Amino acid sequence: MTMRRCAVIGSPISHSLSPVLHRAAYEWLGLDWTYERHEVGSDEVGAFVATLGNDWRGLSVTMPCKRAILGLGTPDEVVSTLGVGNTVIFDGHPSDRETTRIHNTDVSGVRMLLEDAGPGSTVLVYGNGATARSCVYALSQLGVSRVCVRARDMEKTRVLFRDATLWGVDVTDSESDPDILISTVPAQVAGEWGWASAGLVFDVLYDPWPTPLVRQARHRGVPVLTGLDLLAAQGVGQVELMTGHAIDFTILRSAAEQAMASR
Repeated sequence: MTMRRCAVIGSPISHSLSPVLHRAAYEWLGLDWTYERHEVGSDEVGAFVATLGNDWRGLSVTMPCKRAILGLGTPDEVVSTLGVGNTVIFDGHPSDRETTRIHNTDVSGVRMLLEDAGPGSTVLVYGNGATARSCVYALSQLGVSRVCVRARDMEKTRVLFRDATLWGVDVTDSESDPDILISTVPAQVAGEWGWASAGLVFDVLYDPWPTPLVRQARHRGVPVLTGLDLLAAQGVGQVELMTGHAIDFTILRSAAEQAMASR
């Protein structure tokens, strides 16, 4: 296969482990591809893509660019529903919107992890941003019908409340002891809010590591899913979209863990 270029974009981007995971995938798949890291703000996405040539295959996208990429091409059903994406695929020249596709593998990653763990019937989500929306949508696909959301600005959660109803999920702000606690907020915020008794804790962060929430859960002997798990799980979908080849979750998860251990 011809050498192709891929990258992760966002700001800040220096902490991103995506290059480690994708390069591990290329090595395992025997592909002579490159994967880079580029500091790109939400208002710089269009200008950045305009610099790319025919050798570019795709982009992984992190904050604050997950909404800004929507104008680059054709969104898939999940992206159209959520209004956020995390993957750009160039089937032609990157500047050609007709051949560029926008995907969201955060949803498939969350679904993969919670399918294996068992989604439970009561879920508490910390946060109301793009990742929280992806989590609630993934929960709807797993048949969870009721989710509690806690956020610093509950007024901004009204849109999530409205959209979740369309997905078949009743979102409330009434907290109770959940089967699963999912945190999508900064580490210090989750730490300030304290512990909610749960059967499983899923903190989507991996920087800083370990997060206060993960430390609390492990101290109590509660099973955890982490940002490293999510990074690897959503990376499975990205690698397949970019290369056309399936990659085992454990390949990416192991690469992420080794990278964190060396920091």
